[in-house]
Amino acid sequence: MTVLTATMIVGLVIVVGLLVTRLRTPALPAIPDQITLPGGVTATAFTRGPDWYAIVTDDDRILIYDARTGALRQEIAVTQ
Repeated sequence: MTVLTATMIVGLVIVVGLLVTRLRTPALPAIPDQITLPGGVTATAFTRGPDWYAIVTDDDRILIYDARTGALRQEIAVTQ
């Protein structure tokens, strides 16, 4: 009976340890401190890729910026 109790305690400690190490909250990607948008537009959405980030604006454009330099890479007009 003692061996079974010890085995169950060790198993429970292992399961709790695995849950703690595996279910940690992943680090969030870095978000730029400041983003300069063209005059008169407001950002409505933000998304990030591995080396770029994109801003969706209220005038139906998607502005894609370089993550390292912050330079505008591409501008895409959203049409219906």
